[in-house]
Amino acid sequence: MDKSKTIEKFKLHDKDTGSADVQIALLTERINQLTEHLQKHKKDHSSRRGLLMMVGQRRRLLDYLHQTDAARYQAVTKKLKLRR
Repeated sequence: MDKSKTIEKFKLHDKDTGSADVQIALLTERINQLTEHLQKHKKDHSSRRGLLMMVGQRRRLLDYLHQTDAARYQAVTKKLKLRR
């Protein structure tokens, strides 16, 4: 998916490009792409480290969102299908 489409989908207001919602969505997109890459290239350890760092960053953003606005947290996780 295109980055601008993702921002458009998750933004809170017209000029929003950096809210937690948008950041989580962009990280999720990159995590999914890297996961596919790592399934083909099992020995690419530097990309694996980057993936783990992105997952940690997304986790921190999700925790922040959960503490500050539980309704937005629920909406974002449902939209991205992060919680089953």
